[in-house]
Amino acid sequence: MALEIRPECERCQTLLPAEAATALICSYECTFCSACGEYMDGICPNCQGQLLPRPAGKARSGA
Repeated sequence: MALEIRPECERCQTLLPAEAATALICSYECTFCSACGEYMDGICPNCQGQLLPRPAGKARSGA
């Protein structure tokens, strides 16, 4: 099963393209930028899970 690569931070709406190295996710794939992750002490506000670096994906073509 593939990860759902959400395009922006759920807190500040910073764009996080698939290849962004600064994206963080929890086990439910809630997505945050590194600045918001640091502000939240690495804990997801939705599920209280740990935020970890999201694996980088490939950029989508504009098809």
